[in-house]
Amino acid sequence: MGHDPEIEEAIALVPPLLRALEVLGFVSRHLYPPNFPKLVPQVGQAEQALRAVALTSGTATPFLSLLGDATRDTLAALEGLKSAFDGGDIYPVYRAMRHVPRAQEALYHLVDLPPVSRFFLQPDMRNNEELGARLAQAQAADNTGVHHFSNDSKSRGGFSLYVPEYYTPDTAWPLIVALHGGAGHGRSFLWSWLRDARSQGAILVSPTAIGNTWALQGEDVDTPNLLRIVDHVTENWNIDRAKMLLTGMSDGGTFSYVSGLETGSPFTHLAPISAAFHPMLAAFAEPVRLRDLPIRITHGALDWMFPIDMARNAARHLSAAGAKVSLVELADLSHCYPREQNAPIIGWLNG
Repeated sequence: MGHDPEIEEAIALVPPLLRALEVLGFVSRHLYPPNFPKLVPQVGQAEQALRAVALTSGTATPFLSLLGDATRDTLAALEGLKSAFDGGDIYPVYRAMRHVPRAQEALYHLVDLPPVSRFFLQPDMRNNEELGARLAQAQAADNTGVHHFSNDSKSRGGFSLYVPEYYTPDTAWPLIVALHGGAGHGRSFLWSWLRDARSQGAILVSPTAIGNTWALQGEDVDTPNLLRIVDHVTENWNIDRAKMLLTGMSDGGTFSYVSGLETGSPFTHLAPISAAFHPMLAAFAEPVRLRDLPIRITHGALDWMFPIDMARNAARHLSAAGAKVSLVELADLSHCYPREQNAPIIGWLNG
């Protein structure tokens, strides 16, 4: 192979880019103001290493353009975090982290590269030979990979979809519908779950609320939209009707209660995460819906927005009403997403 400075730059860039995204994933999991001083050195080191190899020869080819986009958003997140940590306020940290899913979306277009493909797998599955062979043998198809349906960053009410590259219609696949938090967006939240769906073999849907957040007050405009989305997916992909999960973070978790406890809900399992709960949600649900309904509640002891007693009350009231409830309390979790719980949730869904 001849000497190609652009290719050499790209080869040098990928490892520190992936390491920086792993650091950002760690930061996202451990966002808690008292922890900020401990996170600053990791962020600074990741930024320094990535800047040292950032592209300098332009982005003339699609490959380099995508790599450049992923790098710019990753650096923007790292730089934004350093400034936000100095102020000690959580909300500028959240704003900085909005760059991370944009970087992942650009990077996913390069998933044919082995290091990138491994990045989009659970860490404990990256050396799984069987999964690696399935991915390597998968043929590109219009009905697999990442798709967005009326779900650009300024749209409301659409959804993003991931179908594993090795999908075949002769098998019924689990369905995960994952709801973003307040003021979030489905296109971004998709990346909280994609590596787990890709590793475990599940179809993933990440809708966007019609309003700024889910319909937790007033008319429920979101449940009919969720049902429309689920109908679209089940009509076009082979879904296992016994393994249909509704999960969500924060307001999305609360809405998984609101919508998932309705008598006509198609979802077989509910997994609210860091969610608010009111006893009326259990009181108003029909007994036939709650009877033996699997519900897995995940909550952090450090949650500063929704205290963990909300999760304990939810487990108590829903269990008393007949649901099959498990409560996972995480001692080190604040009000942020515990991505390491995705794999156990899928295992519970499949069990």
